[in-house]
Amino acid sequence: MWTVSEEKAGTLTQCLGVAGHLTSDPKIHAVGRLPKWRRGLFSPYRSVRETEPDIVISCGWFAERHVARIKERFGGRPLAVHLQPPAPPSRGVYDLAFVSRHDWKSDRLEGTEYRSMIGVPHRVERPRLEERRRAARGRWLSAWDDRQIVVMLLGGPNGAYDYDAPTIERLVGTARQLAADDRRVLVSTSRRSRPELLNALLRIDDERVDVWDRTGGNPYHDYLAAADAFLIGKDTVTMHCEALTSGRPVYSLDLAPIEGERLEKFEWFHADLQETLRLTRPFAGDLAPYDYAFSDQAEEIAQTIQAHHETTRR
Repeated sequence: MWTVSEEKAGTLTQCLGVAGHLTSDPKIHAVGRLPKWRRGLFSPYRSVRETEPDIVISCGWFAERHVARIKERFGGRPLAVHLQPPAPPSRGVYDLAFVSRHDWKSDRLEGTEYRSMIGVPHRVERPRLEERRRAARGRWLSAWDDRQIVVMLLGGPNGAYDYDAPTIERLVGTARQLAADDRRVLVSTSRRSRPELLNALLRIDDERVDVWDRTGGNPYHDYLAAADAFLIGKDTVTMHCEALTSGRPVYSLDLAPIEGERLEKFEWFHADLQETLRLTRPFAGDLAPYDYAFSDQAEEIAQTIQAHHETTRR
């Protein structure tokens, strides 16, 4: 089992999330841009001595040319799986492609079998969250404290949404109000977050609000395990999917929109989650509990890959 992706978390995590359901020891290939002329005699994989993989799982645009060269090196044998729509030049390279519902296109590439998925796969698993839930809650609540823990997960500008000054002020106000309602509030920003957002959150002077200052160990997985409800910025697909794995209410926070095609795609994603699939809800001040059923996308993808691989080997 090989994974092929850029080293950044967004693509690598998707590959490892799926691969983890198939093997305990995937071979990780972190790649960069590969020029078109790096093929044939000039292929970086021409003299590779690694054992031929049965399955190659990739994600990200940079990975596509690498997977083409890998298949070339091993006579086209490895089952090639891509976790997004492959670009037209990769026609026939992939055997399977998993496409998020919000990224689905009407046109199809010959030689690739497409399957739909909700959002993106990741490495968060519900049984592990449940295992660490008691200890995680103990980090922020005493044994006799039964207050609701609300986790706010915030990102940064992404071409569809912006965290402008009024938005930051509103998010800070939301955290303050949740605390005033006697909730324990845990807040985490991301690598994409602007310093202005984190600085404004850190200025909240309330012991009921805990903001990770991005130093020391990342408490993200304990946040996921401890939460009774989530408030998540609309700019992040992955965080919504990871929070849904917990089975607890997930509310989406409106941000400043940036008009364009990217905004349309994200708005379609959230409308699908909220109105069609009934998985998330828009945040309007209320955090009422609700039930939903969300399957582990990484596990489902892995099962499909395994079945496809077994069928093609017969």
